[in-house]
Amino acid sequence: MMSDTTTAHSPAVPIAPKRINWFMPHRVIMMLIAAGLVILAATTMRWDWIPQYQNQLLVGIGRTLALLFSSVIVGLLLAIPLGLAQVTGPKPLGWLAASFCGIIRGTPLLLQLWLLYYGLGSILAANPDFRKEYPEIFYYIRQAWPYGFLALMLSFAAYEGEVMRGAFKGVPRGELEAAKSYGMGPWTMFRRIWLPRALHRALPTLTGDTVLQLKSTPLVATITVVDAYGVISKVRQATYLTYEPLLLLALIYMILTGIMVVAFRYFENMVPSKR
Repeated sequence: MMSDTTTAHSPAVPIAPKRINWFMPHRVIMMLIAAGLVILAATTMRWDWIPQYQNQLLVGIGRTLALLFSSVIVGLLLAIPLGLAQVTGPKPLGWLAASFCGIIRGTPLLLQLWLLYYGLGSILAANPDFRKEYPEIFYYIRQAWPYGFLALMLSFAAYEGEVMRGAFKGVPRGELEAAKSYGMGPWTMFRRIWLPRALHRALPTLTGDTVLQLKSTPLVATITVVDAYGVISKVRQATYLTYEPLLLLALIYMILTGIMVVAFRYFENMVPSKR
């Protein structure tokens, strides 16, 4: 009986994170294979074109990252009210949010991109009155990157709107009731309890969706936005090389993906969670 009482009142011991053993046989074999492929590619393939295109590659990577982070940040800001409207209502607003998410998620991103650029963009660019009345706005309408950003942002907002809907629903009602009993108003409760808990629940999914968003950015090259993929396409056309530019592009995306995953894991570990 004494032992049961002691165990019940003893403080919880924090569980140390499990360390990864990099010297397991399968991991060692995979690292050896990867090292062998790198050495083989470095010694048997042509890489003399990199110094000539390195500046363009850096600019293209910068455009890729700019499109990625801007579309993710703005898309997430739009996804929060989309998810909240489906949970709290009113019903007409919830139906509109659900319809938007359903339409965007149900159609290919490439189709949405082309409809915005070749459809809406062509209509606005061909309007002489719009060109005269709004020359500053017309300057950006003639460019391709705003349509790439808009398509990526709307797509991310629709997918994350559904994620946030589930995250908002998944927050225990007891926590919200406790906040009300402490005298918190609706906005204070949303800002301090509901939204942070929902974001914490959605963070693992947000990590994967951000990686998928990075892999979607090459589509903007189809509307003449010269991102990292667009630069590699130019390299292939100029040098008549096939594998080397594509292997370098794959390496670039793998490095960017690894950095993002490590950063998200860091933020996940910073958020306290119940064991």
